[in-house]
Amino acid sequence: MCEAAAYILKDGKEELLLQDVDLIEPDGENLRLVSIFGEQKVIKATIQSLNLVNHKVILVEK
Repeated sequence: MCEAAAYILKDGKEELLLQDVDLIEPDGENLRLVSIFGEQKVIKATIQSLNLVNHKVILVEK
């Protein structure tokens, strides 16, 4: 499976935001994340890094 876990960077630490992320798409100033189970989160953030080998996305709030 190729889903990733999305983390938000807060105070230098990674906090899990959403697991099994299948889709990340821009929505104006926000990012919309959708999991394979249909769970959605919208956050005002930018992508800091994508680690595709480890299935990890790091976001930073704006």
